Amino acid sequence: MLELILGVLLATGATYYVLRPVLRPAAPGTGRADAADEGDDPDDDLSPQAVALRALKEIEFDRATGKLSDADYDGLKAQYTGMALAALREEQGAASGEPEPRLAPTCPLDGPRPEPDAVFCSACGRRLGTAPGYCSRCGSTLESDARYCNRCGSRVAA
Repeated sequence: MLELILGVLLATGATYYVLRPVLRPAAPGTGRADAADEGDDPDDDLSPQAVALRALKEIEFDRATGKLSDADYDGLKAQYTGMALAALREEQGAASGEPEPRLAPTCPLDGPRPEPDAVFCSACGRRLGTAPGYCSRCGSTLESDARYCNRCGSRVAA
């Protein structure tokens, strides 16, 4: 009889020890992440400002590892810095309640285009923001605000 009582107490203690984290999560600030932060991926923020800042970090890394030449780095840095500044200005304008002015399409190399409905740059032929994008993996046409390709499921590049 003593063995049975001891076995039940041991089984109850082991069950409590295993289920304790589930039944009573740790208090905030004790080293364990809050439940709201679990599973959040900072790369899921696809706001124009976050995309431009991630792109700047990436080209810095590529330059440091020798994957990007200095000339390419300078061009890309100017392009992404302009995108980040435009996103910051747009965010500040939206926060102040002022209506956003309608901007002409802008080429990263040649600047604003004189044609208000331009899809491609008339000087260099680059795709402007209003032109349809294509998946880098499968080549299918992307929606204008797509985060992932509808055909192959790959993430859309910045």
